[in-house]
Amino acid sequence: MENTTIEGLGFAHFLGQTDSMGKIVLGILLVLSVASWYLILTRALANTLAQRRADAFVKQFWQTPTLEKAAEALRQRPADNAFAELVQKSLDAFGHSHHDSLAVAGGMGEYLTRTLGNQIDQEAARAEYGLTVLASAGSAAPYVGLFGTVWGIYHALVQIGLSGQGTLDKVAGPVGEALIMTALGLAVAVPAVLGYNWLVRRNKAVMDEVQAFGGDLHAVMLATKQR
Repeated sequence: MENTTIEGLGFAHFLGQTDSMGKIVLGILLVLSVASWYLILTRALANTLAQRRADAFVKQFWQTPTLEKAAEALRQRPADNAFAELVQKSLDAFGHSHHDSLAVAGGMGEYLTRTLGNQIDQEAARAEYGLTVLASAGSAAPYVGLFGTVWGIYHALVQIGLSGQGTLDKVAGPVGEALIMTALGLAVAVPAVLGYNWLVRRNKAVMDEVQAFGGDLHAVMLATKQR
């Protein structure tokens, strides 16, 4: 009978014995896990597609003989990546260079620098989408799981105390089940932290490429303007 009782312990048994607070903790961990994996998978797919479009555009752009040809190509195919948007904003700024306004009062070079800087900042802000959720899941999930463990142990000890059976075999099972919460918290946190670190590294590499492209584009635009 004792062996049967021990074999009956596990996650399913723990779910059946836990109270409403334990279920709330499990629900929070489930939400954090689903949100983390959704962001990791969707961002991985979106970043892969965006990188392919960006590589194709940059290669085509530097092979274009003139800015007029580049502008014509953009009119036929709207900007769908960060590099194309930089070119589009630069061409728009270039087209406004002959207008009398405060925006270009400091000169074309200053206006173009501001335009490119603002666009790069906007791209950096878009690249950070989802990072807050991943960081929150990675940092909070272990503590949520630990709280669930503490609550589960307290709940188990209360039930054991009420039953009057305080032997080791009666305590070890429920306490061990409560530790499942800590394991679940770590299972949620580890992918979130790894996904966060991967996205941060990738965003830094992409933004370095965007800034380098912006510097080259700035030089090309000013050289074309001076002709």
